Amino acid sequence: MGLFTKKPMHLLLEEAGDSAKGLKRTLSAGALVALGVGAIIGAGLFVRTAAAAAQNAGPSVTIGFIIAAIGCALAGLCYAELSSSIPISGSAYTYTYATMGELMAWVIGWDLVLEYAVGAATVGIAWSEYLNKLLVEVLHMSPIPYEWCHSPFQSHPDGTVNGIMNLPALFIVGILSLLLIKGTSESAFVNGVIVITKVAIVVLIIVLGWGFIHEANHHPYIPPATTYVDHAGISHSFGGFWGVIGAAGTVFFAFIGFDAVSTAAQETKNPKTAMPIGILGSLAVCTILYILFAHVLTGIAPVEFFRTKGGEASVVAAISEYMTGYGWLAKLVTVAILAGFSSVILVMLLGQSRVFYSMSKDGLLPKMFSDLHPKFKTPYKANLVILVIVGLFAAFIPGDVVGDMTSIGTLFAFMLVCIAVIILRKTDPDLPRQFRTPWVPLIPILGVLACGLMILGLGWTNWLRLFGWLALGFIIYFGYSAKHSVLRTTGKTVIPQDPPKPDILD
Repeated sequence: MGLFTKKPMHLLLEEAGDSAKGLKRTLSAGALVALGVGAIIGAGLFVRTAAAAAQNAGPSVTIGFIIAAIGCALAGLCYAELSSSIPISGSAYTYTYATMGELMAWVIGWDLVLEYAVGAATVGIAWSEYLNKLLVEVLHMSPIPYEWCHSPFQSHPDGTVNGIMNLPALFIVGILSLLLIKGTSESAFVNGVIVITKVAIVVLIIVLGWGFIHEANHHPYIPPATTYVDHAGISHSFGGFWGVIGAAGTVFFAFIGFDAVSTAAQETKNPKTAMPIGILGSLAVCTILYILFAHVLTGIAPVEFFRTKGGEASVVAAISEYMTGYGWLAKLVTVAILAGFSSVILVMLLGQSRVFYSMSKDGLLPKMFSDLHPKFKTPYKANLVILVIVGLFAAFIPGDVVGDMTSIGTLFAFMLVCIAVIILRKTDPDLPRQFRTPWVPLIPILGVLACGLMILGLGWTNWLRLFGWLALGFIIYFGYSAKHSVLRTTGKTVIPQDPPKPDILD
């Protein structure tokens, strides 16, 4: 068997039906929608909106959100078909294995590591920054000392203190990893509480901020095409067509998360109907909120504000400066940002452990990643290893190192998912599909084009980093995975013999 050996569909369906030897099915369609909204609304909404307005599109960042949403919706329709037809943990990795073969499956699995693990660490670092804002501005306490909330590669602007490690980032990653080990349903409950809180505050900002919109800040809505150079000396296309496309690529990070719903397919009570509802429902809710939020934010403050005073805390700063009498709302936003970041980290860690679980079952990663806890029935060893990896990154690496790598890696994964739908319709036309993507191959092709266009809007530095990341992945694949692949060595997959099903937590 070669590098492009495909995983037989009947083996995938056997795994899906063997619930006695798999992950516990505890999630409903409503829980999946909350899981998706929990993953989507977070760093993207509160940070990337202002960044895209400042660097790329000004008030027309709303158009960027629409373009990103269209690309995600097209890919989401493809995800919905595949996840309802192949209800197996692993998301795009599993779909690619069944349609394009093992090597491409490894590429996409390694890509998902970039999306979930590195993304979780990056958001963990941002969580640490906003924790200090909560302590100082809301609770009126002393902040955590600089050296204990920054990496050793960072130093205070006045040059007096160097960072040692980011303890708050390590703390939040550790707590949420242990929560995931305890159980997916428990994690989903905590996430649901967080989702209700932050969505309510986002709606408050939209409703109360609408009266503070200054029409002058929205003119011209699409600025003329120019070049903007940020404080780091990086040039961005601002205004015009490519400015809007660049904004779409930037705010695409704000939509990352709905695909994480598909990684929980094997833990869903009725995946054939719940998965499409979870994926498309969470995407629809967040798209409406994003467009309204971006319209209000860019109407409250001018573009120059986001380039100077705003920074990463642009939302809080804009409310404090331009919405007189609503200082309490700025404090609530700080709480919402912390909650939003927490739920994003939670779902990203969930997605990463389930991708590792699937890759381990296929022999592409060591067997320990698919071992389930004897009591909680969760892939606890995978969670612990991911805790170490993500925790080390969060504790010792600056948050701006990765940049848009997460977005470009995820866009590439979305393109492969769209292609997988076309291939699977040809190779397995009789496969039962509870949800069918309409107008195939038109919708998948449009999805590929939309995601490809957003990739073009991202800078060449992100392409370089992506190629470096993939090169490291190929070294691991040919050094370990190709030699231990269960499918290549035996011609079949192995379903791990899990511990007996517990009497509690059913």
